[in-house]
Amino acid sequence: MPSRRTARIGALTVAAVCSTVSAVVLTTPAHADTIHIHDIQGTTRLSPYAGQAVTDVAGIVTGVRTYGSSRGFWIQDPNADDNPATSEGVFVFTSSVPKVAVGDSVTVSGTISEYVPGGAASGNQSITEITKPVVTVLSGGNPVPAATVVSAKSVPALYSADGDTASGGSVNGLTLKPKKYALDYYESLEGMNIRVSDARVVTATDPYAELWVTVKPNENDNRRGGSVYGSYTSQNTGRLQIQSLGATADFPTANVGDELTGTTAGPLDYNSFGGYTLVANQIGTLEQGGLERETTQKQSRSELAVATYNVENLDPGDASFAAHASAIVNNLRSPDILSLEEIQDNNGATNDGTVAANQTVQKLIDAIVAAGGPAYDWRSIDPENNKDGGEPGGNIRQVFLFNPERVSFTDRAGGDATTAVGVTKVNGKAALTASPGRVDPANAAWTASRKPLAGEFVFRGKTVFVIANHFTSKGGDQGLTAQYQPPARSSETQRHLQATTVNTFVKEILAVQKNADVITLGDINDFEFSDTAKLLEDDGVLWSAIKSLPKSERYTYDYQGNSQVLDQILISPSIRKDDFAYDSVHINSEFNDQISDHDPQVLRFEP
Repeated sequence: MPSRRTARIGALTVAAVCSTVSAVVLTTPAHADTIHIHDIQGTTRLSPYAGQAVTDVAGIVTGVRTYGSSRGFWIQDPNADDNPATSEGVFVFTSSVPKVAVGDSVTVSGTISEYVPGGAASGNQSITEITKPVVTVLSGGNPVPAATVVSAKSVPALYSADGDTASGGSVNGLTLKPKKYALDYYESLEGMNIRVSDARVVTATDPYAELWVTVKPNENDNRRGGSVYGSYTSQNTGRLQIQSLGATADFPTANVGDELTGTTAGPLDYNSFGGYTLVANQIGTLEQGGLERETTQKQSRSELAVATYNVENLDPGDASFAAHASAIVNNLRSPDILSLEEIQDNNGATNDGTVAANQTVQKLIDAIVAAGGPAYDWRSIDPENNKDGGEPGGNIRQVFLFNPERVSFTDRAGGDATTAVGVTKVNGKAALTASPGRVDPANAAWTASRKPLAGEFVFRGKTVFVIANHFTSKGGDQGLTAQYQPPARSSETQRHLQATTVNTFVKEILAVQKNADVITLGDINDFEFSDTAKLLEDDGVLWSAIKSLPKSERYTYDYQGNSQVLDQILISPSIRKDDFAYDSVHINSEFNDQISDHDPQVLRFEP
């Protein structure tokens, strides 16, 4: 998954200048004498007046956005029609700071446009706007139309109709059914003044002053306050993003499980970073839920503890080394083997050809010692410069840390960035031809992506094979609120190839030694129920151990109100058949002050 710190850079300055790329222009009927907002909005997602000029559209100002490049204001007709499919609100795009105030009664003349946040290629829905406006203020201080209550009772359980196959799967031309589908319900309120009450936070406040709440507190809820995304048809219809029309400094700093008590109200917007968004001019009072970071159980003397942790673009210039070290020592309880993802090279994103990461790794090891942990040893393979994706110049890679007081690493020469590791037989048992080695690095499956790192460890005389992974991200996938339903997941094509490649390698190990202990782990960037996971598990050679947890506990990442799995530890049959313990250690994803956007995973078993 792309880092929210990079993917959300433009979140509050989404360009709203309509163009042939990002605007939908349709042939429209002739003007009526008096055009109301509900006439402009119509009964589908696209206005019947798109591309046409309208005159003297009346409404009361319900919200004013003065920041970013999407400046403008919302108006709402206080005299609603009797059709629940037609919204009574609309956004007026001014480009400059609007010269109106909430409560002004205005008329607006301009051109109707369907603006697509992120551009047409994003697959997002569009926002009906009045552009190039001429605004007349008739009076001020008028009552704002009462906010429509959005609640568990009002939001349908079904998420969306399937798109029209004749339109490439788009729902744009379908008549809205707001009493049947959640996406249609929200669309029928686009631009209107809405409110939620006593809403629980399901995604923590991010650096861009936004959070997510749910209006359905019992919808796929977990014990820590989140909403679990457990299948492609469990989208969690009660999720709603909250932003603010006020000062950023006044925005609540919330964790998952906190609550915005009282009323949170404002216009309903739509953006490319989450879809429908309540842009609040009134925010409820933050009531903290007291969520605490988890600590896993310490492994026993006879147990091997293996963990995976995405440390999010860690380089020597970062200030998070002490915090990561504390998490590893205190929350993960110093696992014996630790697969780290997103370790950057020695000068981070400086794009000068540096690929070595020894300084990055040593700085983390030193911080772990300072935090009271073991003096870890480590193994990795430097990638080719800028060949493994991620931040340009950063050269992210996977790294094994291991505690030499508990585990030994079997070194075999020959592993480098381009040489494929193989499997051979030594004394009747499986062995790697190179350790560490990379799995099939020349395979097209790994183009612009991290190549798997394989290593051979020995614990109490038993060999354990560990394969560290960081599959390609979900970048480019259509969002859950896209106009295409169900949304396309184009990124999974490469992950499927990657999963098949890793699965093939595991089969090679087990073909030589049927009872070999094999662990495949890391940032898989896909769900435990996905085809990616199924391809990794093909023929039963691996099994995703997070599925040993109750469904409500299966999550490692929190994205747009959904607690979901991206990080996994998959185990071979010899490990699965015996007792093992699995823990998704929630120390990051639910918190506003996270040091990574991923939660680490820990497996404990006796080889």
